[in-house]
Amino acid sequence: MKSMKMAVVCANGKAGRLIVEKAVERGIEVTAVVREENRSSTQNVIKKDLFSLVPEDLAGFDAVIDAFGAWTPETLPQHSSSLKHLCDLLSGTGTRLLVVGGAGSLYVNPDHTAQVMDGPDFPEAFVPLAGSMGQALDELRKREDVRWTYLSPACDFRADGG
Repeated sequence: MKSMKMAVVCANGKAGRLIVEKAVERGIEVTAVVREENRSSTQNVIKKDLFSLVPEDLAGFDAVIDAFGAWTPETLPQHSSSLKHLCDLLSGTGTRLLVVGGAGSLYVNPDHTAQVMDGPDFPEAFVPLAGSMGQALDELRKREDVRWTYLSPACDFRADGG
């Protein structure tokens, strides 16, 4: 039986490291995509910045997990540009793109006019991040050339399990 092959982009981050660890435990052949020294639990590594990846880097994987995160006002637009770059690389391939997103963009009504981030209990400090990730998701929804899945962890998700 063929082992599943998966790449985790931004594998050194909190979510990325946990994803790599759990996938390796399950016998999945995992490749970490990192900018610097690999701190994940796999020995298979592509040492390259996400924005420097080319189609050949992601060829042959059954799935690519996007664990990219940006947190500062000046880097928030990279949620859209990084996702567009990954989509362009995987366009027309059979590789599944799994995006670790955020709960703020989830709709809370049947008309899809209100989102979690619009609620009175949503932390004001996270509104810019949620808006940026929501915009990236809106752009992703327009892509018909990529097999994608958007994962929305809970608002209080903590990659360290705490």
